[in-house]
Amino acid sequence: MINVAIDTNILVYAENVHEKTKTAAALELLEKLPGETTLIPMLALGELYRVLMAKARRSAAGAREAVFRWGDTFPLIEVSSSVVMAAVDLAASHKLFIWDAVILASAADAHCRLLLSEDFQEGFSWRGVTVTNPFASDRHLLLEALLKDQ
Repeated sequence: MINVAIDTNILVYAENVHEKTKTAAALELLEKLPGETTLIPMLALGELYRVLMAKARRSAAGAREAVFRWGDTFPLIEVSSSVVMAAVDLAASHKLFIWDAVILASAADAHCRLLLSEDFQEGFSWRGVTVTNPFASDRHLLLEALLKDQ
């Protein structure tokens, strides 16, 4: 099976925050992906909480409920010291924001082949993980294959 990591922005859309036109597409995507091989980096849940509180103006209880629901829906990728150190190296060498680098390094550590995100350059690849935008009109071939198998 192919492991896929989900970036924060996909969860934010699924929670009906920002570009509300993408909510249905995000929910459909998350429903179609295989649950056992679709992983969420812990940092993405932390970022989701921050967005729900700061931008969506949800209550702390409401934001917590959403984070816990996503954490119960998909397996989580822990952030280890080696992931943080790899992320620092990645951020410095590729001029990425540190938090984006932590999410990508987490995906690599979990042996993911794809990171679904809009926050990186399409097709950017690092340590076996390729970043792809799941909302693009031309989806990555591996993502298409995963969605067709479901």
